[in-house]
Amino acid sequence: MTKSNASPQAADAGALVNKLWSYCNVLRDDGVSVTDYVEQLTYLLFLKMAHEQRNRRFNKVDILDGLDAWQILLDAEGRELEDAYTTILLQLAGKGGTLGRIFQKAQNRIQDPAKLKRLIRELIGKENWSGTGVDIKGDAYEALLAKGAEDVKSGAGQYFTPRDLIRAIVDCMQPTPDDTIMDPACGTGGFLLSAFEYIQSHHDKGLTPEQRERLSVGAIRGNELVDGTARLAAMNLLLHGIGQPNGESLIDVGDALAKPPSRHASLVLANPPFGKKSSIMVIGEEDEFERKDLTYHRLDFWVTTTNKQLNFLQHIYTLLQTGGRAAVVVPDNVLFEGGPGEALRRRLLQQCDVHTLLRLPAGIFYAGGVKANVLFFDKLPPRADGKPQTKKLWVYDFRTNQHFTLKQKRLVREDLDDFIAAYRPGESRELRQPSDTFKPYEIDDLLKRERVDLQLLADLDDKSIGDEDDLLEPHVIADEIALELEAALAELLSLADALRPADTSLQGLEVTE
Repeated sequence: MTKSNASPQAADAGALVNKLWSYCNVLRDDGVSVTDYVEQLTYLLFLKMAHEQRNRRFNKVDILDGLDAWQILLDAEGRELEDAYTTILLQLAGKGGTLGRIFQKAQNRIQDPAKLKRLIRELIGKENWSGTGVDIKGDAYEALLAKGAEDVKSGAGQYFTPRDLIRAIVDCMQPTPDDTIMDPACGTGGFLLSAFEYIQSHHDKGLTPEQRERLSVGAIRGNELVDGTARLAAMNLLLHGIGQPNGESLIDVGDALAKPPSRHASLVLANPPFGKKSSIMVIGEEDEFERKDLTYHRLDFWVTTTNKQLNFLQHIYTLLQTGGRAAVVVPDNVLFEGGPGEALRRRLLQQCDVHTLLRLPAGIFYAGGVKANVLFFDKLPPRADGKPQTKKLWVYDFRTNQHFTLKQKRLVREDLDDFIAAYRPGESRELRQPSDTFKPYEIDDLLKRERVDLQLLADLDDKSIGDEDDLLEPHVIADEIALELEAALAELLSLADALRPADTSLQGLEVTE
């Protein structure tokens, strides 16, 4: 008989997930989407935990300032239940901090009072969520988010980075208790959570009370554009012991690119959104554009571009404190796009130690067909001699002849063991050894490449290409073609600017001293 490697804790979390998820299929018949269902679970889980903490024998905590919302829901029936739930959501939406973040713009999506009652009484009500270990309830919630991401129609996968990839990146970056960790496009909080778990598992016994307090109330922060996703991130962190229900929200909501950062980080971990270009022109230090009220005035940016991946890379540079380090997932076009892309790569190589590039295979992201990479770099003070901070870029090819799918062959953490061994976390990069899949490129050679193209090791014989392309759906192929056309258009616009004659609007006017 094969022995299972799953821990009792993982089994408990799995049973909890299966129990909650089974009801999702029932509610789908009433038009409740996967995303809506996870949101409703978030609200109800929070209310149940608040009820438990308010009514426990010792160390009672009244999170909701006298409102026992869960008891109100238990006592109500029919239309009265529906009205009570809606009233509670509206009341809590006006609160501040973590509480307000979780309930911001909250609405009841379950229109059948009988089914809402069953969810409250039988599925959530029978569990003691505050008594359940942090790992069990946290793992259960993470698993629910993963199931939501698998639902292609909901589009939730764009906010969910595969957790095994995240763990591998975090293992390379080795966060410490003294780090200030940020993710400017945090989705459901995967990077932040993994960094926290790494610190707990590697430093837990040596943590001082001050370090524990700092980690739980402000050293780990995220930003998310979408209210609903920010809600899930805030709850995800809370269930894992990060933040306080009635304390300051550690997840900010808004466009991270809209203004320079007010806080800075020693470690940035991010997978910024892929896709089409931003509809807003960003103003950089070398150019001036005006577009009414939609313009971003970011004089701390190097280049002006509507490519949001390039803008996020610039934003992450400004987010880092000097001496800080970053690991950022970027699509292929960031490595080769001309015009602003070339200018940005030159500046990044000049002002940071861009030391490692991991080429990722397709088939590992919930957004199908994505071809991406992980860029690792450190922000260093300027050199007195003016030479680039980057001396050598190591490129690891994890794409060629690698074949993954979300259904039949998922990426697991062990698939990246060879990369992590080659990366040598915590050791001098001088100890790295080149191989067929891991090669160094000197800075002088990089700067001589046309457009400073960083698509390196891309010419290896890839026997998986045919199979991979067969898996891509037509809309994915169309998206890839659109991105390539956008990159070509950016180069044409850059060329047109270079060929455009100087401003002649003042010719013919008499100038007097």
